[in-house]
Amino acid sequence: MEVLGGRWKLAILKELLAGTRRFSELKRALPRITQRMLTRQLREMETDGLVMRNVYREVPPKVEYSLTEIGRSLDEIAEQLDGWGRWYRARRPVESGADLEFPVADSGDADTELPAVRT
Repeated sequence: MEVLGGRWKLAILKELLAGTRRFSELKRALPRITQRMLTRQLREMETDGLVMRNVYREVPPKVEYSLTEIGRSLDEIAEQLDGWGRWYRARRPVESGADLEFPVADSGDADTELPAVRT
């Protein structure tokens, strides 16, 4: 699990499963990730043998990222984790009871205090 641990590795893996990408393409596909975090996650994935970094001797420099055989072998696992994550996020707020424990008061309610915390 450490190999896919981290907030962004699964998303990066899913992007690269679709094909080879340049850094800017990955950044555009994952707009909420910072450049620093994307660089860090790609380096870790390269160290773990999931990603291959290809540098082309051009001006301007061209760098492409693709999955290794090991990275491609995670295709089914990535799909299952993604599906489970969507299922979990869809059910968690409803099943947590948070909405029931701390209801939002209507503006017409006289009593708007939150319930007392039990210790």
